[in-house]
Order: sequence, then structure tokens, then C-alpha cells
Amino acid sequence: MWANISTAPFLLTGFPGLEAAHHWISIPFFAVYISVLLGNGTLLCLIKDDHSLHEPMYYFLAMLAGTDLMVTLTTMPTVMGVLWMNHREISHGACFLQAYFIHSLSIVESGVLLAMAYDRFIAIRSPLRYNSILTNSWVMKAGLGVLMRGFLSLVPPIMPLYWFPYCRSHVLSHAFCLHQDVMKLACADITFNRVYPVILVALTFFLDALIILFSYILILKMVMGITSGEERAKALNTCVSHISCVLVFYITVIGLTFIHRFGKHAPRVARITMSYVYFLFPPFMNPIIYSIKTKQIQRSILRLTSILRFSI
Repeated sequence: MWANISTAPFLLTGFPGLEAAHHWISIPFFAVYISVLLGNGTLLCLIKDDHSLHEPMYYFLAMLAGTDLMVTLTTMPTVMGVLWMNHREISHGACFLQAYFIHSLSIVESGVLLAMAYDRFIAIRSPLRYNSILTNSWVMKAGLGVLMRGFLSLVPPIMPLYWFPYCRSHVLSHAFCLHQDVMKLACADITFNRVYPVILVALTFFLDALIILFSYILILKMVMGITSGEERAKALNTCVSHISCVLVFYITVIGLTFIHRFGKHAPRVARITMSYVYFLFPPFMNPIIYSIKTKQIQRSILRLTSILRFSI
């Protein structure tokens, strides 16, 4: 009996009770998705083509933009499929793969923000040795380490999903697959799948946030030791973009955690909306933050627009 039921596809869910308005809801979603693709895609192109941006700080920014693009491309097809065409069915394999990429990329993003904090720490503590410490080789190793941590750490909880029997409702609570959603539908002992993610979150998101906080306490201490007010302001200004991205990312993580843990009496639509905010707001905001607060990015954008204008 379990074997037959397990082959049934999962059913994705849009906004319960608002199905008639899905076409209207899809308009802002599509606009945000396109903005994310254009914003992060433009950042990647600028960093690739502009040699003045070939520095560790911008290599890490390229990793952040690439991660945001991948998160968007992972969730966009199923979300827009549900909102546009009410296409709710998703096979087990596709669902587990989507959950794997969604959660892995979230850990990768946290790791990239941690690496960027280290970059800012070195830039302020040892500005003259910055390029000799953060070499291209070091940046590549750090990037590879961040990717491996994200993608390898999600293998243990995702693999059991493939052999669990599913004999309960096959309806998921979002328009994309999440590990915690799929896990609850399994008719098996899911103790490991409940405990492992808690430990993983503590060792990644929580630990990364603590190290970032500690690094900025040290940075603030060093900056306060600078006698020149102008130099002090200049040093702090180099950190504003990164601090903004860190706040956007971790505030959405905390908000999502709180509403799922303590907002059980909150409307279901509110919980679902918070999930979308978590996956869409940071990728949407990061290019805007760096475009507004980073002069080198601004100059590259102006150079690109002038080239495009003359070519037309």
C-alpha cells in the first residue's frame, strides 16, 4: 500500500483562500523575480568586465549575487507555475532536489556574508597588507569552502526523503518544496530529520551571525581608535553595504523562524507570505544596496549605461 501511495506526486500550494486572485498576485511576484534576475545579473556582468572591480570584496559580492540568482531560479518555476497556470503537481525527485538547493543555497549565502565580514575586518585592520592576505587563491579556497559546507551539509537530511514512504496527505504548504514540509508527510521515524536541521542551523546561521557580530565589534573598536574623524567615517562607510545586507538576510531569517515557531495562531497566509519575503527580499535588496552605497559599482553602472547609449 505504501509503495503505491509513495508514487503519487506532491501538490504545491499558492495562497489558500485567494486562488481566484492568483493571476493578480503573480504580477508583483513576476516583477520582483525579473528585478532580482536583472539586478544580480548586472552585478555579475559589471564585476566580470570591469577590471577595477577585480578585488576580493567584489569577488565575494559576485558570489553573493550568484547565490541569489540560483535561489531565484530554483523557486521561480514552481511559484509562477502555481500562480499562472495552477500547476500544482511536482514529482518526488524534483521536489527533493528543489528542497536540497533551496536549503543549501541559504547556508551558502550565510557563509558568503561571513567571508565578506572577514574581508572588511582585514581591510580595516591591515589595509596595507590587504591584497597580500586576501589573495585570489585565498578567495577561491574560501568560496569553495563555503559552497562545500552548504551543499554537503544538506545531504544527510535530504537523502532519507527518497526512501521514506508517504501515506499521509501529499499537499505541501508552499509553492516550492521545503525539507520541513516534506518530512511531515512521511510515514516513518523522522527523529533524525527533526534533530539534524536544528543542530545544522545552530552551527551555520547562528554561529555565522555570532562571528559576524564579533568581527564588527572588533572593527568598531579599531575605527574608534582612528584619530581623524574623516578617516573614521571613511572606514565605517566601507562596511555600510555589507552591514545592510547582513541585516536584511538575518532579520528575514529571524522573522521566518519566529512566525513558524511562535505564530501558530497567525493567519496561514501571513506565514506563507513571510516565507516568500525570506526567499525574495534579500536577493531583491542586495543589488540595490550595493548600487546605492558603493561608488565603484555606481561608476561601473554609469560606464555601462554610457556604452549602451552610444552603441544605440
